[in-house]
Amino acid sequence: MLRGFATVNYFADDLDAARKWYAELLGVDAYFEVPGGYIEFRIGDYSDELGIVQRAYQPHPTEKPAGEVIYWAVDDVRATLDRLLALGATEHQPITTRGDGFVTASVVDPFGNMLGFMYNQHYLDILRERATD
Repeated sequence: MLRGFATVNYFADDLDAARKWYAELLGVDAYFEVPGGYIEFRIGDYSDELGIVQRAYQPHPTEKPAGEVIYWAVDDVRATLDRLLALGATEHQPITTRGDGFVTASVVDPFGNMLGFMYNQHYLDILRERATD
């Protein structure tokens, strides 16, 4: 039934600032844009979609970070946290060892969105299996 996520959407009042911030973080510019309303990046091993929507279109507006935390796979949780903090994010959840090699952390980006990341050996195992198929 669920085959993986298609797009993760974050919200921002200033799409231009969000585009610049995420392009700096990700090392690529958005590949798709609806002027004044939406930008989208394709990133990672499977070209996952990270969309940023003009906050005026947010279905349930809130002044605080809210929603689910999507954990993006990273190779180094500490280095990722340090880079995000250097770019102006604030810590939401500290680095936490979850057991069996899983390590997570999350931040709130400068636009009020929660951004989670984790070291996940299962993700790496699946990636390696698909590379040998």
